[in-house]
Amino acid sequence: MFKKYTIPFNLDDPRATLAHREIILQKPFLKKLYQDWYEIFINKCREVGRGGYLEIGSGGGFLKDEFPQVITSDILELPLVDKVFSAEHLPYNDNELGCIMMLNVFHHIPRPYLFLKEAERTLMKGGKIIMIEPANSLFARFIYKRFHHEPFDEKGPREIKPGNPLSNSNQALPYIYFERDLQLFNNDYPNLKIKRIIYHSPFSYIFSGGVSRSALLPYFMYPIVKTLEMFCKPFSRQLGLFCTVEIEKI
Repeated sequence: MFKKYTIPFNLDDPRATLAHREIILQKPFLKKLYQDWYEIFINKCREVGRGGYLEIGSGGGFLKDEFPQVITSDILELPLVDKVFSAEHLPYNDNELGCIMMLNVFHHIPRPYLFLKEAERTLMKGGKIIMIEPANSLFARFIYKRFHHEPFDEKGPREIKPGNPLSNSNQALPYIYFERDLQLFNNDYPNLKIKRIIYHSPFSYIFSGGVSRSALLPYFMYPIVKTLEMFCKPFSRQLGLFCTVEIEKI
């Protein structure tokens, strides 16, 4: 029987974020998935090799444990983050940052166009935005629209209602900005170039149970699931549940 995790706090309560952190750290399957995603961030930071390394929306994650050089941040007052601010107003100088990293954060930003302008300003030339976000594959739409509490509206507007940093969202915002409205992105941010969008991870998060349920598979089967996902790579545009978006300042 699979355990369901019940958090006795409103989703926008900082205590809910801390509770989610404890769940992630206590679930080996889910924690390993996060570590694999963090490895993507760390490798991109090493490619840039200079400037500040900033994570936005650090929340209940543990990137700092894996990569001590990172500056963690969140919009919520949390005891484990270095800085508290909105992604729409970055407290950094022009050309100061080498990498901006985000894990499931972009689709919670009320006005993503303001964040992108700030990223364009604060990144140094050759600096990168690296984000892992919900994908817009056929399988992802099926899962997100039927089994996930957050909305997924790929035909929706380019912003969401502000005020509730976690409960307000549109998981399709990355698709809207970086695929559907690609020409608009290119026009609005001439110094930012989308280097690649990679769809991936069709099964691992589901089998992990996320932060809501216990894992559907034991930890020792994690490599088997990742091998299965590797064989499914040719069908990633149809199956990927997440996507990695890499944007470089030129």
